[in-house]
Amino acid sequence: MYRTHTCGELRLSHEKQQVTLSGWVQRIRNKGFMIWVDLRDRYGITQLIFDEERTDKTVFEQAKTLSREDVIQIQGTVIKREAANANIPTGEVEILVTALTLLNHSELPPFTIEDNTDGGEDLRMKYRYLDIRRTPVRDNLIFRHKVGIMVRNYLSEQGFIEVETPVLIKSTPEGARDFVVPSRMNAGEFYALPQSPQTFKQLLMVGGLDKYFQIVKCFRDEDLRADRQPEFTQIDCEMSFVEQEDIIQTFEGLAKHLLKELKGLEFGAFPRMTYAEAMKTYGNDKPDIRFGMKFGELNDLAQHRDFKVFNEAELVVGIAVPGANSYTRKEIDALVEWVKRPQVGASGMVYVKCNEDGSFKSSVDKFYNEDDLKAWAERTGAKADDLICILSGKANKVRGQLSALRMELAERLGLRKPDEYAPLWVVDFPLLEWSEEEERFFAMHHPFTSPKPEDIPLLDSNPGAVRANAYDLVLNGNEVGGGSIRIFNQELQAKMFELLGFTPEQAQAQFGFLMNAFKYGAPPHGGLAFGFDRLVALLGGQETIRDFIAFPKNNSGRDVMIDAPSPIDEAQLKELNIQLTINN
Repeated sequence: MYRTHTCGELRLSHEKQQVTLSGWVQRIRNKGFMIWVDLRDRYGITQLIFDEERTDKTVFEQAKTLSREDVIQIQGTVIKREAANANIPTGEVEILVTALTLLNHSELPPFTIEDNTDGGEDLRMKYRYLDIRRTPVRDNLIFRHKVGIMVRNYLSEQGFIEVETPVLIKSTPEGARDFVVPSRMNAGEFYALPQSPQTFKQLLMVGGLDKYFQIVKCFRDEDLRADRQPEFTQIDCEMSFVEQEDIIQTFEGLAKHLLKELKGLEFGAFPRMTYAEAMKTYGNDKPDIRFGMKFGELNDLAQHRDFKVFNEAELVVGIAVPGANSYTRKEIDALVEWVKRPQVGASGMVYVKCNEDGSFKSSVDKFYNEDDLKAWAERTGAKADDLICILSGKANKVRGQLSALRMELAERLGLRKPDEYAPLWVVDFPLLEWSEEEERFFAMHHPFTSPKPEDIPLLDSNPGAVRANAYDLVLNGNEVGGGSIRIFNQELQAKMFELLGFTPEQAQAQFGFLMNAFKYGAPPHGGLAFGFDRLVALLGGQETIRDFIAFPKNNSGRDVMIDAPSPIDEAQLKELNIQLTINN
């Protein structure tokens, strides 16, 4: 056998035992008469010792030829280390080697395979199979596995059945762009990769499987960022004969279970906030409530003076930044430049310093007196030693801009602590959003989301005011799960398609299979999907999902390790009946 024990297993209780280990050479220390080698596998590190006096001469000479990342097998005796290493579990013992076999030689790796590596992200992504040998990446992947097992066990115990759904499906026009796959056997026709198993899980409810789940790959052809990948994983769930409260209680239970088992944290009922309140108070629909800096709207206090910028604004709104009164003029100017960046888009920023003696100093002292500034402080909740940051402009834009500033300041001030967790349900989303560009409504979630029952009459008179029977679970400023009660009534679904601009023929062509299924007794149903990658990253104390994915893609959607996507040859294109036209 290649090994009797792993490299993380041996302890002082194994002293004098004969063992066989296999693994990679982590590092070598050669003192001439004595050589120490750290041997690594995924379970840990064990120190090997080659002693000129006690080790066979041939074996000792072999040890001199070893290099980092060589794959070796050794036999030897477990002995007590003279100087224990308290930093590793095996630190009280070492192996006096009696036999050494080089299983495979390694070239010099392109970066150091250590916890703190000298390899940049691009280089590590190119050699991801080497990066996985590093403890932080390996531990992240093991943690992901652990979370997946917990999810499966919890949902199974709650009576859910895991069902696989197809990966080659029909393309639909709503949502993000589809990845499409040409069909060789059906010339000129294409499959799409699923953005989610949405329609299939609804069909499973029609089929009578009243509690479904699946940890499933999904695909969206959209612009990428640190917490987004073109292929990602969802914990996809659906239930029959349920209302919104049933769904929330079930999956709040799952979230509580994970937080308790993985982080040792216990929570009561998660707080809830309407979409309208979240946008008014925090400027986005996934607020981080680990810290304050709530929005204070100042229109009635700041307008109708001689300051034209505020008078012409649809919204004047500010936040109180705790302890930031000490910011220098240079630091405040840097903040102004930060909000003026194209990524944020503000035209400028007004500030007020709240001094310890109760006085105020602002960038608009020419237009406002102490009483005015005191009222602003009260509205934003500012206290002595705080800094008030104020933006103004079009309401929707300025809320997004101030939200971005709030998160940036929280990051700088260390308020977004990865070991603190603040879950939140956001409910009562709008059902529809209006596109000025296309002059039509789009579904804010998807076309199968049910309106709030009490808002159904508004579908005819005021569709934009209709609230969705939808809910998102937010954790530390990140949406980790979202879902809705579904439309299961054929007439209501047809009305929804009409509002979204589908003709009856288009709706039938795109979703006829689902609408036909509804003719045969669809139960009331609803569900939720967790973003598994993001959930795992947050529970692992990080926000970037790449480090928790074995083989991630970069911000251009490329796998630089295997060089994908890549061209295919003319013969393949011909077989698929495809002719390429490249738009430059």
